[in-house]
Amino acid sequence: MATSQSIARHLPYLRRYARALSGGQPSGDAYVATTLEALVEDPSPLDEAPSVRVALYRAFTRIWNSVRLNASHDTLDLSLPVEQRLAAITPLPRQAFLLVAVEGFSEAEAAQILDVDVQSFRELVDESGRELALEIATDVLIIEDEHLIAADLQDLVESIGHTLVGVAHTHAEAIALAKTRRPGLILADIKLADGSSGLDAVNELLGSMAMPVIFITAFPERFLTGTRPEPAFLIAKPFERATVSAVMSQALFFQRNARLPKTRAA
Repeated sequence: MATSQSIARHLPYLRRYARALSGGQPSGDAYVATTLEALVEDPSPLDEAPSVRVALYRAFTRIWNSVRLNASHDTLDLSLPVEQRLAAITPLPRQAFLLVAVEGFSEAEAAQILDVDVQSFRELVDESGRELALEIATDVLIIEDEHLIAADLQDLVESIGHTLVGVAHTHAEAIALAKTRRPGLILADIKLADGSSGLDAVNELLGSMAMPVIFITAFPERFLTGTRPEPAFLIAKPFERATVSAVMSQALFFQRNARLPKTRAA
């Protein structure tokens, strides 16, 4: 496939990214057009990345980050469309979040696009989670039978501004906690300590309430072959904290059933 054809195949996705990044279609398209003009004048960046898609986003990022205005941001207003709300997150964390949560790049690819190392990229994703949590913080239920993993998830949930409603180790505990505390987000393992199923617990809960669900499991095949509840996301163990943070932000930010932020005391 010719390079021009390969670029054309990725343009709709780059336009989506540019729109989310800039907060609007006209400004996003202007940056995409500038990127294409730059690549026509100097196509060498296309040879500097492992794929045309990474090279295209990398070239776009260099142009985007060269504009000083893009370093500013305002308070997030939940009455605005999704694209404009995303534009309020601090620039580099916003880019990191979008690259993994919306565009589906791996951490290594996204780090190369932003010209940072992987550890720095993870820190940017973590920061995006904290910024989003300040505006869309919710109550989180953890369904996990391994105490060390549950403690790690609890620390992550609380460190980015969410409130933990409890940790359930069994199906019965999960149902009881959820019905009492009505969480806005669930992080669930599938295989639980007493042989019960976190998948079954979530299915039962979604019959009477609505919230985003993220499965974090060492048995992804059970999720893929079972009855999949919606909305749901899947993270395989062992997991990276930055990945969990990004998916939590994605689930809460884009799901229609996500709760609006609670009024917090000053």
